[in-house]
Amino acid sequence: MAVFTKATIRLHLLCIFFAVGSFVWGYNVGILSSVLVHPGFDAEMGKLTASRKGVITAIYYLGTWTSYIFLSHPASDFFGRRYAALIGTATIAVGTAFEAGARSPGAYAMMIIGRIICGLGVAIVSTSVPLYQSEVSPAGQRGKYVVLNHVGFVAGLAAGFWVGYGITFWGESPHDNYVSWRFSVAIVLVPCLIFGVGLPFLPETPRWLIKHGHYDRAQRSLHWLREGSFTNAQMEIELNSIRDTVEAYKTSGHNWLSLFKERSLFNRLWRAALLQFMAQMCGATAMKYYLPTLFLKLGLGRRMSLLAGGIESTLKIGMTVIEMLLIDRLGRRTTLLAGCTAMSAGMLINGVLGEAYPNNQNRASDIVCITFIFIYAIGYSLSFGPSAWVYGSEIFPTSVRARGLNFSASVGAIGSVVVAQVWPVGIDQIGSRIYFFFFAVNVVCVPIIYLLYPETKGRALEDMESLFSRGTMRRNSEASDLHDDTALPKTNPHSV
Repeated sequence: MAVFTKATIRLHLLCIFFAVGSFVWGYNVGILSSVLVHPGFDAEMGKLTASRKGVITAIYYLGTWTSYIFLSHPASDFFGRRYAALIGTATIAVGTAFEAGARSPGAYAMMIIGRIICGLGVAIVSTSVPLYQSEVSPAGQRGKYVVLNHVGFVAGLAAGFWVGYGITFWGESPHDNYVSWRFSVAIVLVPCLIFGVGLPFLPETPRWLIKHGHYDRAQRSLHWLREGSFTNAQMEIELNSIRDTVEAYKTSGHNWLSLFKERSLFNRLWRAALLQFMAQMCGATAMKYYLPTLFLKLGLGRRMSLLAGGIESTLKIGMTVIEMLLIDRLGRRTTLLAGCTAMSAGMLINGVLGEAYPNNQNRASDIVCITFIFIYAIGYSLSFGPSAWVYGSEIFPTSVRARGLNFSASVGAIGSVVVAQVWPVGIDQIGSRIYFFFFAVNVVCVPIIYLLYPETKGRALEDMESLFSRGTMRRNSEASDLHDDTALPKTNPHSV
């Protein structure tokens, strides 16, 4: 396939633009971590305890869970991937207004309401974006394009940390403390506006169009997405394959209950759900929200903690770009296994050194701990961060893809609630021993991924059925053909 065809340029620009939606999601996460250590926010909320901080963090995931179950997949299925993302972005903007406007005496309640509303919107954006990217991408490059979703997320996360760091130079007067954290929260309205205005002008995915009977529009959309990279005959083969698959599922009578009743669909659902759960239980939620707090405990000042958080999040952008280049070559399983190994090492070292040198007794020990937090970040960015969304967005058939991804993401939201509550209380009560819990989680993830997750790289979305309809999973030594694109069906080599 040519490198600089119209299709490749369009796909890159399209998926990069959709990553702006993920940027909004990431900024929403990153800025809270800096706000939680802001003296003005603490004063406005009434001197937050570790438990109340945990509630502010965790309540957001009550919103995401509710949306994943009841709102997000109907929006994506009924309105399309683009307009679902638009609805989600508008919802985030409303929630942001509540957060930035929180003031005494009801500041804490307003913050909780804003967090829930933002959670509702983020759930829609966080699933509609990878759904869109997955459905417009060619099979052999799907991982790369969907990873752009996570590139946008970590870019937003880093922006949140850097804005939080910049706010430390704002001033320390009562008025400055009152205004600065609100300004940092409200900045996200700018990318919200850019993303929302641009969405209606983009093409809808051919799969959604065919599912809703718009065959001519789907044909034009696919031609625009493949022009210059594929011949007209190849595009026709792909379009017919999509239509045949959609029609087969329509006549089968499948609905959302089929995800639980049909063996091949349930095989996909529990794997996607478990992967999302592991992606949160590995400690990622804690690192995203409580990183500045963690650096404070390692002896850094507030400003230096936010600076270190900005550097760590910026490092994640680079690592995610590397993952984007590797995931379609090495596969989903390999990157997941390598990432879990790195994360295990990061958690183990922080737990051991924290116990050996408590209360910042040894400066060298603190520096090593900070270094291994960065190693943890590298591992996450090369594994669970992007791969959980890539895997979940590609294994379900078109008829239940939105539902499947949203159901699985809702299980991830449960994991986030658990971690968001466990981490601040655990650090407060048992100190660095909390790292051993997350070390154990990452260690357990390795055999689970190795034994239970088949490789999906290079497979057309319409070819996933044969992979998950097997009663038992192949052992890794018997599944080498899954890592070889030449093993794909020859009748439809260019399906998405």
